[in-house]
Amino acid sequence: MILEERDYRLVQGMTGPFLKAYETLGLPVQRKHLGEPVGFFTTDIGELNHVVSMWRHDDYAQRSARRAAMLADPDWPAYLEAIKGMIEVQTVRILAPAPFSPLR
Repeated sequence: MILEERDYRLVQGMTGPFLKAYETLGLPVQRKHLGEPVGFFTTDIGELNHVVSMWRHDDYAQRSARRAAMLADPDWPAYLEAIKGMIEVQTVRILAPAPFSPLR
């Protein structure tokens, strides 16, 4: 199992509009291809204007296949157009669970 962490630092004032576009346009496509997210978060203390999502995959091959299907979905470009200019920095990390991790 691997966990994909996606951290988006948004332009100040864009958290609300980003979340609305994501919930209505992005999330339905992702659910269809990636399944349910492990979690979806916004920052409240510390560095603000961040949205973080986490997705679970069996392995890199499954992640690649799922993401390829998602990117080929005809509904995906509408989401990308809706969030254009809202993201300052995007960071993606792949996390592998430690042997004693409760999430495996």
